[in-house]
Amino acid sequence: MARDSSADAPRARFILNPVAVIVVCATGLAILGLTILFSASASYRQGPYFYLNKQLGGVAAAAVLCWVVSRVNLDYLRRYAWWIAGITLFLLALVLVPQLGIAVKGSRRWLGLGSARLQISEFAKLSMVFCVAHYLAINQTRLGEFKHGYVIPLAIIGAFAGCILLEPDFGTTALVVAVGLILLFLAGAKWRYILPTIGLVALAFAVLVIHNPNRMRRLTAFMDVEGNKNAGTYQLYQSLAAFAAGGVDGAGLGQGRQQLNFLPEAHTDMIFAVVGEELGLWFTLGTVAVFTTMFIAGLIHLRRAPNLFQFLLVTGCLLLICLQAIINLGVVTGVFPTKGMSLPFISAGLSNLLLMGLLLGVLLNTQRTWGRATLGGLNRSMQEVFA
Repeated sequence: MARDSSADAPRARFILNPVAVIVVCATGLAILGLTILFSASASYRQGPYFYLNKQLGGVAAAAVLCWVVSRVNLDYLRRYAWWIAGITLFLLALVLVPQLGIAVKGSRRWLGLGSARLQISEFAKLSMVFCVAHYLAINQTRLGEFKHGYVIPLAIIGAFAGCILLEPDFGTTALVVAVGLILLFLAGAKWRYILPTIGLVALAFAVLVIHNPNRMRRLTAFMDVEGNKNAGTYQLYQSLAAFAAGGVDGAGLGQGRQQLNFLPEAHTDMIFAVVGEELGLWFTLGTVAVFTTMFIAGLIHLRRAPNLFQFLLVTGCLLLICLQAIINLGVVTGVFPTKGMSLPFISAGLSNLLLMGLLLGVLLNTQRTWGRATLGGLNRSMQEVFA
């Protein structure tokens, strides 16, 4: 009896597409995050299930958002690209209003939504990628020009980055600028425009850090972690101590000392240190390997992009996941100065989880649309070979 190949097409499309690998990796990271989060918050005064329950709710909301975005017509959504940009910039401006924005530790980054707090800059990352990709795609033939290929897209990137910088949030600003410039380069903008911009951005950040006493103290303390372990580098010192205590095999789930509140932000920015202490070297290397696998799978997926807009959109989504992971892992291990930034899919935090759901939704959306055409071409080629 002949096998119905059409019935196997959806499953084959999923297996053949690298996005399936990304989804599996993201699911594994989310499960690891839930496990470690429960351990990291075991001694918190709100109870051991407080952050775990919040994270479960965030993961569920992100999954729903992912499914919704995976069904959206991206080409139809492009019609509202500038509306999306305008609304996002308006919300970023609202964050700065004292009566509306919520300030924590000197930074005003959140808007309250009932009992939840949303960090608008998280969603601004994807909004920037969407709008820049749309602009570069519709001006593809004019990207060699100074105005259309450099000034205008740089102004779009600068509008988002400038609003985020005012919060202030140096790390997210740097991430937005880096992703934007990479998209600009990949679209075909000239090197002679991009290289001076990188230098000017680096100079501007240096000036801002020098004139910000708090961040200057962080930077100078970073130069001597041991000498400043009771002050500016206390968090980093405890993070490195957690890795040392975990060793190769780890202390075991729930057995680490960082859960006793030695490490500030153990459930958010520094959760990777808890992974190292309780699960050991192999799990930390495994986490890095999973993010690397996601990046490689994303690059393979990009080879099938049907147009510049979707190529740049998916590239931006991939960079927002992987560059953020690199920054977080670098901070926790002492490669970069201390900067608050979540570890994708693992750290506690509703806003970042929702953003990850949006990014995965875009990737699944392109799997559904690109994969259909690719699989159809593959089936036709196989029919020709075996005719």
